[in-house]
Amino acid sequence: MTDEGKTLPHSGQGAEPSSARRFPTGDLARVSVFAALIAVLGLPGTLNVFGNAVPITLQTFGVMLAGAILGTWRAALAVAVLLVLVAAGLPLLAGGRGGLGVFTGPSAGFLIGWLPGAAMIGWIVERGGRTPGLARLLAACLAGGIGVVYLLGVPVQAAVTGLSLGKAALLSATFLPGDLIKAVLASLVVRGTQRAYPDAVPAVHRERLQTAGER
Repeated sequence: MTDEGKTLPHSGQGAEPSSARRFPTGDLARVSVFAALIAVLGLPGTLNVFGNAVPITLQTFGVMLAGAILGTWRAALAVAVLLVLVAAGLPLLAGGRGGLGVFTGPSAGFLIGWLPGAAMIGWIVERGGRTPGLARLLAACLAGGIGVVYLLGVPVQAAVTGLSLGKAALLSATFLPGDLIKAVLASLVVRGTQRAYPDAVPAVHRERLQTAGER
């Protein structure tokens, strides 16, 4: 009787709040919205320059926004949701691409790089606390949205196309001006969003969840 009295409150009351804190409805909604946003940014299509097999798209801009606003794990989850839907055959990538074939093509490394790239952006922004400055936001977008994505994308492009690593890196350098512009724009958009809506700051959102969980 005494053992049951001790066990039931622990299992009944302890597991539920933990689950609620881990997957709150609001977080699932935000993840879905940003997965959709990245997909929508593919609607304008693709642009291939200098014969590069990897197209230029606006979707990296969405990855940067997701990382800076959602934070580490929610941004990674948003990108993962998109990539799973793409793998299932939905034409959600720029140019109406979809299916498992895109993960064996020249741009496969860049696509896979979106996930750790978004997580890296979120992690850097989270380290900025309740008021991450514009410089931190820009550094996060550059490190995650360009550095991490290129780090995975260039070697895979070289392997798939048969180019040397140096030549693949040179071809990918044609993306840099556009990606730098995306990083600056994403930083400005996120900074304005966070000023108008403090819950868009990952650290603030995390604090509110922790406070709600303690009540």
